[in-house]
Amino acid sequence: MNAWILFLTVFLACAVEAVEALTIVLAAGTSRHWGSALQGTGAALLVLAATVAALGPAIGLIPLDPLRLVVGAFLLVFGLQWLRKAILRASGHKALHDEEAAYAKQVAAATAAATDSRGIVQDWYAFTLSFKGVLLEGLEVAFIVVTFGNNQRDVPVAALGALAAALAVAAVGVAVRAPLARVPENTMKFVVGTMLTAFGLFWSTEGAGAHWPGSDTALLVLVPAVALLALGYTALLRRPETPERPLPRTQAEGIVR
Repeated sequence: MNAWILFLTVFLACAVEAVEALTIVLAAGTSRHWGSALQGTGAALLVLAATVAALGPAIGLIPLDPLRLVVGAFLLVFGLQWLRKAILRASGHKALHDEEAAYAKQVAAATAAATDSRGIVQDWYAFTLSFKGVLLEGLEVAFIVVTFGNNQRDVPVAALGALAAALAVAAVGVAVRAPLARVPENTMKFVVGTMLTAFGLFWSTEGAGAHWPGSDTALLVLVPAVALLALGYTALLRRPETPERPLPRTQAEGIVR
C-alpha cells in the first residue's frame, strides 16, 4: 500500500472519531468547567498513549499472515458496521447523524448534573464526561493506527495520519468553539467504511494464504467495487419521496384569483 493511501485512510477514519470526541469535550467545557474538561481529556490521552505503547510492540511480534487474518476479520466487522449505517442514513432508513443535536443533548445532561469536586478536579462530572468520551473514541483511533501500521509495517505513517486528524479537528473546534456540524461526517463514514471493508477483505484473504492478482494494486479495483456495491444498495433501499397531492380544482382556482 502506498504511504499516502495509508496516511489518507487513517486520517479520514480518525477524523470521524475526533469530531465525536470534540463534541463531548466542548459540551463538558462550555456547560460545566473548562479546566476539569481539559484535565479529563489529558488523562484520557495519557491512558491511550500507554495503551498504544504496550500494544504496538506486542502486535508487531505476531507473524504477518496470522496478523492479517485476524485484523482483516476485525476490519471487515468494523467497516461493515460503518458502511451499513451510512447506507441506511443515505437511503432514508436511519436519521442522519447531527453533531448539533448530540452537542445539545450532552449540554442538557451536563447542566442537570450536580457539581462534585475531587482533589485537584473542581468538577468531577466534566472530568469524567471528557475522559470517557476521549478514551472511547481514542481507543478506536489506537486500534486503527496499530492495525493499519503493523499490517503495512509503517506505524509512523499511520500515527502521523491520526495525529494530523486530531490536530486538524481540534484546531477547527478551538477556532469556532462549536460542534463541527458542517463537517460531512456521514459522507466520511461512507468513504471510511468502504475503505475499511476493502482492506479487511484484502488482508483476511492474504492472511488465509491466498494472493490477490497484482498484490497491493488489487486494492485499486477492490475499493471501487465495494463502493459501487454500497451505492447500489443505497439506491435499492432508498425511500421514495412522498409526492405532493394536487389541490382540488376549486382551491386551486381560489389561489389563482
